[in-house]
Amino acid sequence: MSQTTAATTARLPRQIPYIIGNEACERFSFYGMRNILVQFLVSSVILAYVPEAERQGVAKDVFHSFVIGVYFFPLLGGWLADRYFGKYNTVLWFSLVYCAGHTCLALFEDSRNGFYTGLFLIALGSGGIKPLVVSFCGDQFTAANKQLAKLVFDGFYWTINFGSFFASLLMPLFLRNFGPAVAFGIPGVLMFLATFVFWLGRGRYVRVPPSRGEDLDSFFKVARTALLAQAPGQGRPGLLVAGAGALLAAAMLACWALHAGFDVELRFWPADFHFVITACLALGTLIAFGGIGVSMQLERARGRHPDVAVEGVRAVLRILIVFALTTPFWSLFDQKASTWVIQGKAMAVPHEAWWWPSWLVKEAGQMQALNPLLIMLLIPFNNLVLYPALGRLGYQPTPLRRMGWGIVFAGIAWIVAGLIQLEIDAGAQTSLAWQAWPYLLLTFGEVLVSATALEFAYSQASASMKGVIMAFWYLTSTFGSLWVLLTNVAVRNEAVTAHIAGTGWSENAFLMFFFALFAFAAALAFAAYARTYPMQDNYRAA
Repeated sequence: MSQTTAATTARLPRQIPYIIGNEACERFSFYGMRNILVQFLVSSVILAYVPEAERQGVAKDVFHSFVIGVYFFPLLGGWLADRYFGKYNTVLWFSLVYCAGHTCLALFEDSRNGFYTGLFLIALGSGGIKPLVVSFCGDQFTAANKQLAKLVFDGFYWTINFGSFFASLLMPLFLRNFGPAVAFGIPGVLMFLATFVFWLGRGRYVRVPPSRGEDLDSFFKVARTALLAQAPGQGRPGLLVAGAGALLAAAMLACWALHAGFDVELRFWPADFHFVITACLALGTLIAFGGIGVSMQLERARGRHPDVAVEGVRAVLRILIVFALTTPFWSLFDQKASTWVIQGKAMAVPHEAWWWPSWLVKEAGQMQALNPLLIMLLIPFNNLVLYPALGRLGYQPTPLRRMGWGIVFAGIAWIVAGLIQLEIDAGAQTSLAWQAWPYLLLTFGEVLVSATALEFAYSQASASMKGVIMAFWYLTSTFGSLWVLLTNVAVRNEAVTAHIAGTGWSENAFLMFFFALFAFAAALAFAAYARTYPMQDNYRAA
């Protein structure tokens, strides 16, 4: 049968609508609660114990701690699905945890412990299913209908942004008009519906059994061989480096435990480094020192593992450096749901302007709806207009170039946001419409970074390493939010506060320009590394 005939006769698997329906409801659910979280916390009784002047900072801490969990728990979900339960069972069980989290948010709007328990359960549930739904969808296709998979994955993309758009637009209104119980309850209902729709397709799914760790040439097994293997007449410097990282990570956790559990004051350990910050720093230390150690001794794994597995690990280690240099971008991006919402609350909604949709847009938090709307417009614009035009001008927008410029545009977005903040601080009545410019610039940067990074990682990682790359990619958002938490800790220091006061700027304006500078520095480092990066082509042969 010819390829044309096969494409004509191929049929979409009957179970796909269940997965797409699940994704649509789950994404509305997630963005619906996420995008009103800071707005709720700032004025809630949950933070009543915090002085009013400090509530915005504490609300940002809670939000970014939550984001850290959402992008950390994919490691757990992916591991459980691969080693023990398979994708279907893991998605279903984590979805039930997810539902329990939403229930807590709706029921415990005035209980700090109950509400924070809900956030933890949502982070666990959402993160646990995050790496699995897309790959589970891919499992439903065969060689006979694989050409239809792209249409389904495009549907996933549009579903995510469609759900995010309406959630960002509507949920601030529900919070304003009906209160937190309803505003958090509606996403909960959507998550229960998502779980029910997914369960309805249970008899039709193709379920690929878990590998149960039987891959002898996985990333971690090759890395372990490299660290432990001995070479005649040589020591094991890589193992020493990795071991030093493990000891340093353990020391960090011990410092936190001494302070939190036994109230021991340590001069060299900041008291504001709570568990989330400490755990992320420890994880980052393990990854950095472990990666360096493995790279120092990677050749020792050759012969014990196939060359393709060894080179696959080398490619992953190179990609990790690229990923690490994108983490400052995520520290800027995720603050659109925290810092920018707080800024917008101090701006004037231009109801008197004839072009402003006053019948719909009434809250600053609704400006977040611009992000998914612009994504749906910018991706086709870039692919059909911008990239071909740049190619005709002799500038090839390679993946690394796109990602580097994406970080730059994020920095420019924060320069514009900082200028807006200076106007607010000067007492000028500033229209909320001005926030459209930083949203446009940041979203353009997101398209250049996020949409490109997955394409880049897929092409650079060998087939057996693509799964581990996805796990590391999710961690970039975790460490992006870590930068925000560390900055929030720093501005509580008297010396830093005095320095900010000396600039004549408000703390918000200073931090906006600081994060812009952070992005520009990261873009320079990214460009320097990109010049030496050896590009690979690991697409599957036809």
